[in-house]
Amino acid sequence: MSADPASRPGRLGVGVVGAGRVGAVLGSALRGAGHPVVGVSAVSAESRERASTLLPGVPVLEVPEVVRRAELVLLAVPDDALAPLVRGLADTGAWQAGQIVAHTSGRFGTAVLDPARAAGVIPLALHPAMTFTGTSLDLSRLVGCAFAVTAPGPVLPIGQALVVEIGGEPVVVAEDRRPLYHAGLAHGANHLVVLVAQAAQALRAAGVEEPGRVLRPLLEAALDGALRAEDAAGDDGPGAISALTGPVRRGDAGTVADHVAVLAAMGTASGAVDVPTGYGALSRAATARALSAGLIRADAAQHVLDALAGIITTPSVLQQEDHGTPPAGPPGQDGPAEDDGNPSQEDS
Repeated sequence: MSADPASRPGRLGVGVVGAGRVGAVLGSALRGAGHPVVGVSAVSAESRERASTLLPGVPVLEVPEVVRRAELVLLAVPDDALAPLVRGLADTGAWQAGQIVAHTSGRFGTAVLDPARAAGVIPLALHPAMTFTGTSLDLSRLVGCAFAVTAPGPVLPIGQALVVEIGGEPVVVAEDRRPLYHAGLAHGANHLVVLVAQAAQALRAAGVEEPGRVLRPLLEAALDGALRAEDAAGDDGPGAISALTGPVRRGDAGTVADHVAVLAAMGTASGAVDVPTGYGALSRAATARALSAGLIRADAAQHVLDALAGIITTPSVLQQEDHGTPPAGPPGQDGPAEDDGNPSQEDS
């Protein structure tokens, strides 16, 4: 095999629709694998700068022209923009038979590409299970990153091969399981961020000046332990919950009651009522899972739940402080907004 990726057989001209953090990085990764990038759409000044940095020399074009030039079209746009974009391009006859069209949304499988598929394209759904910074640092993080691959059976190997080419690990996810897959990623990644924010706020209120520095070793160890336990569990093991430590695992209802009291006081004083309610919800979940896994006795679990009974879920958090919603601006003239999240997207 030639050392030059661009000289390998089967190289595809790639068109990137959406130079957000996801699209620009994946376009650069495909380029590094030898696939020339023939065009990119970019709406904002930030996305144009990102395209210039990660895809130097690639022309910035309007979406229909990107699609016209490409053999592989990479759609990296927000979830809600994906279906209208695909339908709009179908209505104008932009899709070409034999094109490979891949989107990066975690939420959707390939059914969202049906309007393009009717024109004879090869549909793929490729979702990287990571968050993106939109910089070259992401390229190394793609190595070993899991990608959810969804495609019709005959063309599934195409999606898997593209993922392998950029260093990722393809994980096949069925069409009807994509929403559940994406919910799992979003629940883990997004709510982990919320949890850190809540814990840091409590530490600041306790007089800790650098909560991140204090939390880092504890949270990194807890996350590593939970993930290792999950990987080792198999189908019948307790999984991540076996790594649980702290007052719930010990059945220490007195400590839980103290936590409820001080967090409720902090929430009242600061308006951060989400902290005690979040603590209560997660502590109840931890108790239920610990009991199911045999980590605590039923009587100890009941004492913990009794200690949590004083936390009242407050549905009016958003009513207490209206931050407002910025008005939507006009759509970009060169295409839809780019997908600037992930994970998973962002956007996981």
